[in-house]
Order: sequence, then structure tokens, then C-alpha cells
Amino acid sequence: MAKTGVFESDPMVMTKATELKKELQRLVRNIVDDEDYRTETIDQARETLFALKELKMKRRSLSLKLRETVLCPEEFKCPLSKELMRDPVVLSTGQTYDRPFIQKWLKAGNRTCPLTQQVLSHTILTPNLLIREMISQWCESQGLELPDLAQHVNEEGITEADRDHFLSLLEKLSLTLPEQKDAAREVRLLTKKMPSFRALFGESLEAIPQLLRPLSELKSRSSIYPDLQEDIITTLLNLSIHDSNKKLVAETPMVIPLLMEALMSGTIETRTNAAAALFTLSALDSNKTLIGKSGALKPLIDLLEEGHPLAMKDVASAVFNLCIIHENKGRAVRDGAVKVIMTKIMNGTHVDELLAILAVLASHQKVVDELGDLGAVPCLLRIIRENTCDRNKENCIAILHTICLNDRTKRRAMREEESAYGTISKLARNGTSRAKRKANGILERLNRAVNLTHTA
Repeated sequence: MAKTGVFESDPMVMTKATELKKELQRLVRNIVDDEDYRTETIDQARETLFALKELKMKRRSLSLKLRETVLCPEEFKCPLSKELMRDPVVLSTGQTYDRPFIQKWLKAGNRTCPLTQQVLSHTILTPNLLIREMISQWCESQGLELPDLAQHVNEEGITEADRDHFLSLLEKLSLTLPEQKDAAREVRLLTKKMPSFRALFGESLEAIPQLLRPLSELKSRSSIYPDLQEDIITTLLNLSIHDSNKKLVAETPMVIPLLMEALMSGTIETRTNAAAALFTLSALDSNKTLIGKSGALKPLIDLLEEGHPLAMKDVASAVFNLCIIHENKGRAVRDGAVKVIMTKIMNGTHVDELLAILAVLASHQKVVDELGDLGAVPCLLRIIRENTCDRNKENCIAILHTICLNDRTKRRAMREEESAYGTISKLARNGTSRAKRKANGILERLNRAVNLTHTA
């Protein structure tokens, strides 16, 4: 039997394993000794145990690589990794690869076969049982131990049992309503607790459409089942958290229309989670453009106007993120964002978040005109005087600076404020670096206008 001592002596790995074992002992001792232990302690113990298992599996996998002293046959090597395949799968072109490496290729957005460059008709990966058996026999003849497929954990922590369960849940989503509801609830819970389950949705282009089928097949809003809708929309939120899924989720044709539908109907949790999903997906600039073109800003702004306290932060975050790109600023303005936001600010509702959006939108010329009509200048000056938050003061003065540059009729109100309270001068001395710069810019404009008047 080949030696395993090389890996066992790795000091970093051994130290990490020792730390995990000590932490697990501490947590188990708390559970056993303290009758009033917290449920969080059990969760922490479970997470520590999983981390220990994952480390063990990685050690086992690396140890196997080190023991492959004999060159394996070329047909047993993955064309991508050039290493012995652990989980050989067949692509639609008939080529065989090791599952983790072809999954990585597909998740990077590739839709061709790495060897033949053929466009894939689908991305379903079929286990190559014949090659698997041949590799197993070869390993046995060489005294090497190939991990049991049922126990094999790839870089995402996914087992074959996980994958089988995942596929069975997707199948249930096309069956009767009770089965759809049960499956949707379980998928929601699993994608919340297990990052590996989120990753599974990236393995096939059909997985997300299968998830959405119960909602996409409904003929009218009145036929929506609120609990089913909530579970599916929340699952989309869970999936969008996984970085590798963001592009795939947003570009699946049914996703954004169903999120927009959810913003307008269903439970408040459904609407909130739909907004949160749009926020998370908009981390990618390409998704910002796609979401904006789809018309999602209008239902977001409508929900913002409703002002439900549970939804406000997620909605504001989504609008802010989307409006970072220029074309979405114009869309938000046309959809009535400025009036909604300014009204909320004047009422003292979520001032922090809404000022941040307004500061982003202020570079759009139509925003300056609207703010003047809405009486924004005295409101923003009052916030600078009375609010203690440096970021709020900075956003206010940035908006006022844009107004000062583009609307001369509002400079009088700023001069009057300066004469009465010295608000802008104080910020020029004591504000953040950006606030000082904007405040000094306004003061220069105001002083220049006064000097020109005196000269005339």
C-alpha cells in the first residue's frame, strides 16, 4: 500500500484540524453540561463538524493525488485537469470529463465542448459508469483507493445523494399542486441553509425554468397561490446570492418578469424578497442594464411609494444599485422616483437610504428641475443643520452643489440660509473631505454672484 505520510505531516492542515476538533469538543461539552444551552450552539457544532468533514475529504483527495506515482492511462485523465478522473461524466458531444472541472467550465458561461468546440445542445452531465468502473479496477490494481462516489464531495461540497435529491425535487415541481408546494418549500429551505444546493442550479440550463414552472404556467394574477409564490421567489433570492449564479439567474427569460409580478402581488415577504433578489442580481453591471430595460424600476418605485416598513430597505437598495448606471437614472426619473423619494425624505422616512439614491440621481438634468419644484433646497439645508450623520450631510451638500451649478434661481435660498445660520460654511470647515469640497464649491459660486452684482 502506498504511503500517506506526506499529507499527514502538513503542519497547516494538521493545525486547522486540531483547531476544529477543539472547537467541536467545546461546543459538545456546552451542550452536554448545560441544560439551558442555546439552539445556536447546536448549529455551530453542526457547522464545525461539517468543516471537519470537508477538511478530511480534501485531505483524502489530495492524499490520493500524491499516491498516484504510476502514470495512469490517458483515457482515465480529464482533458481539462490532466489528472485521474474521480467522477467521469459525459457531455452532450460524447466527450468525457471529470465532473468538477467541466462544471467549472460551464459555470464560467461557456456553452461549447472544450475538446471539439461544438456548441452544446444541453448542459446535462451524464455519469460515465463504464469509465468509472475501469478507473476503479485500475486503482485497485495499483493499490490506490478511489473515493466512494456516494461519499465524494466536490469543491462545492455536493454529494451524489444531494444531486439525486435535487433532481427529484425539480420533478415534483411539475406534478400536482400539493407536491409542488412541498417541493418548493423544501427547495427554499435547502437553498437557504446549503450553498451547495444553490450551486446545483448552475449545472443545467433547465433547472431554473423547472423551479419557475408552477408560476410561469399560471394564467392570471388571481390564480397565484401566495405561499407557493413566496417560496419560489425566496428561492430565487437564495440562488442570486451565489456569485456563479447571478448571470444565469438574471438571463433566464422568465426570472425578471416573475420578480416584477411578485413586486406587485403576494405577501409582503414575497414582495420584499423580490426586491432583495433584484438588488443582489444587480451586483453585475450587465444585469443592471437587463433589469432596467425590463421595466423593473417602476414596480420598485411603486413599492417604495407604498412605504411598507418591511420592504423599504430592500427596495431602496435595489433602486440605488440599479441607478448607478446612467441609462437607469433616466428610467427612474421617468417612473416618478424623484417625487416619491423627496416626499419620503420630507416626512422623515428612511432618510439615509433615500438621500443616497437622490445623490446618485442628481446628475440627471431633469432631477434638478423637479427638486426645485418640490422645495428640496430648504429641506436639504435643514437636514444638514439638524442631522448628525456625516454621510447624510455629504449627500445633501452634493445634491445642493448640483442644484447650485444648474439652477441659479435657487442660489438666493442658499445665500439666505448662509446669512441666517452659516450652514454651508460650517460644513466647509467640519464636514467629510467630499462635503468640504462641495460646500466650498457652493460658497465660491455664491460669493462670485455677489461680487458680480456689486460690480454691476
